[in-house]
Amino acid sequence: MSELISSTTPIRTFEDDEGAEVRAVAVFPDKRRMVTGSEDDTVRLWDLETGVVLKKMEGHRSWALAVSRDGHIIASGDRGGELITWQGETGETLTTPIQAHSEGIDSIDFSPDGTVLATCSSDHDCTVKFWCTKTWQMQGDPINCGACVVFCVRYSSSGELLAVATDAAIQIYNAGTRECVASFKAHTEYNWSLAWTPDGTRLLSGGSNMDSTIREWDSLTWQQVGHPWEGHTGYIDAIAIHPAGNLVASASDDREVRLWRLSDQHTIAIFRQSSPLHCVTFSVDGRYILSGGNEGISEWEVPKGAHSKILAITTAHDACMTGDLPTAEELLTQEIHTDANDYTSYAHRSFVMARKHA
Repeated sequence: MSELISSTTPIRTFEDDEGAEVRAVAVFPDKRRMVTGSEDDTVRLWDLETGVVLKKMEGHRSWALAVSRDGHIIASGDRGGELITWQGETGETLTTPIQAHSEGIDSIDFSPDGTVLATCSSDHDCTVKFWCTKTWQMQGDPINCGACVVFCVRYSSSGELLAVATDAAIQIYNAGTRECVASFKAHTEYNWSLAWTPDGTRLLSGGSNMDSTIREWDSLTWQQVGHPWEGHTGYIDAIAIHPAGNLVASASDDREVRLWRLSDQHTIAIFRQSSPLHCVTFSVDGRYILSGGNEGISEWEVPKGAHSKILAITTAHDACMTGDLPTAEELLTQEIHTDANDYTSYAHRSFVMARKHA
């Protein structure tokens, strides 16, 4: 795609009667539902097909949301430092509120196997805490990051590494031993947001308003790949990676969602709104982007020319999610036979083969 696509009109908006500002969004692996957290002290469970609210979980002002990879658990952290969980299918409460941190929880993430939830906060205890998803007791000692503020935490797709974004550095931990294996200064001011590529070979980081760039990091050397991705002019509140691993979406308080091509770090589409944006994610099938901010949730279509191979690769992704690694390997091999220069499918197949024979 050579021509930049620009749009101010989403294909659909998800609005409830209250019209509250949305701080967080997550989608379910069943492709049918999403969950959002709003400033009106409500977490909403939505039907993605009809746009109807299926359930409201009230009394909790979510700043961070996550859905376990099997879709069984919704977890949310609020501005007061409380953590609460719900059953993914019904929205019924699993836990009473847990005072996880002394101030607002900025980020949470499930380990890929769903046994642990990591949380971090903008409070000044400078820690990442870990919670057993069976007992909801803290698991082991927290990681003391030695920074003033911890903004974001993300597990790699294999679950082997945990990336932590602080005001001073990005820190990489062995998720099993919780030993720090790398630490580096990424952005000139705060390191605000993080996202791993599905194959775990790259980590993307987003900066604050003094360094409104995305930076790409090689997970073997922790050296920066290419130049900073420029275009945003405000805090990059969220980064999402397409299920196929070839596209990146970013949301900023500059009122833009940008769609980037990972291979050359170029912006291929800009979706503009009239108010700041706080969160972004792709639909499970990779065909849509969901962004949240002061105007609720907006849905944008991924340009068709940007994902000519999304269907086959996303099907392979679905096969991986269900543990059907032979099918995933076969589908990616078919893509390679179709296009011998399809290096993304080569990388994904290598990852699948490594997991298959582990």
